[in-house]
Amino acid sequence: MPRMLDVSDDVRAEIGDAEADRLLAGENAPGTYDCTSCRTPGDSEQERTSTVLFIGDETAVLAFAHSTCLPSQVVQVSEEQLQGAVRSITGDGGVPTAAPAPSPAAQSIPGQAIPGQAVPEQAVLGVTSGLVLISGELHPALVVEPTGPIARPGSTGGIDEFLTLLVEQGFMPTAQVGEVPPVLHGWSVLLAMGQLHAVLQPGTFGAGQVAWWQAHQPLHVTDSWRAAANKTNSVLVFAAPAGTIGRQPREDLLRDALDKAAANGLLVGATMPLAGT
Repeated sequence: MPRMLDVSDDVRAEIGDAEADRLLAGENAPGTYDCTSCRTPGDSEQERTSTVLFIGDETAVLAFAHSTCLPSQVVQVSEEQLQGAVRSITGDGGVPTAAPAPSPAAQSIPGQAIPGQAVPEQAVLGVTSGLVLISGELHPALVVEPTGPIARPGSTGGIDEFLTLLVEQGFMPTAQVGEVPPVLHGWSVLLAMGQLHAVLQPGTFGAGQVAWWQAHQPLHVTDSWRAAANKTNSVLVFAAPAGTIGRQPREDLLRDALDKAAANGLLVGATMPLAGT
């Protein structure tokens, strides 16, 4: 029986037309499945279902999600993260989690996650989650801070251009944290299996989204953070140069650090759609 499957162009390009057609015809697609995002049952014969292809260094896994949870897409992940997801899907153990929120241990990937490299050593991006109060409403937020200066590609001057590079990509200078920053179209925050996986940016030459930042291991977020993200269907992403925010043990201290960075002209921000739940 044909399935109510969504197979994006990116997924089709990876798995091939023949396999995509077999999926749509119901030959290789399960009727029922556990959604890779919300982990609740789904039925591809009864409801719109997205095909989500996770690609690691050596392995690729095709998973299924409610279309209301995730769009059909290709997600680049580390091999370790993918193997963890396989164990979770097959029931052979859970996906590893990071330290508890509100300020989880920073996870990061090398500095090529942004168009620049560290000076003099390669920097990585640290990401912290927390809730930010704006106009009486709690908003889920991510705070990005590299471990060192980020230089423009090819630059030898040793100047930290992290914020300049982000502004060129559409982030807006944030003079105060009391206002929700503008939406940055084409970017999104990926939450899968209830955990934070990546911040995605548009690919080059019209290609699908690619990871701008990706967790080495999926990051745990609090129930209140996830509830706020599902309510607004968006996440505020703030970024500051190395040494500006630091690791703050409480959300009130994190807010104080953000306010200080904004007042000093050292903060940029954007609102990104939430992908997943």
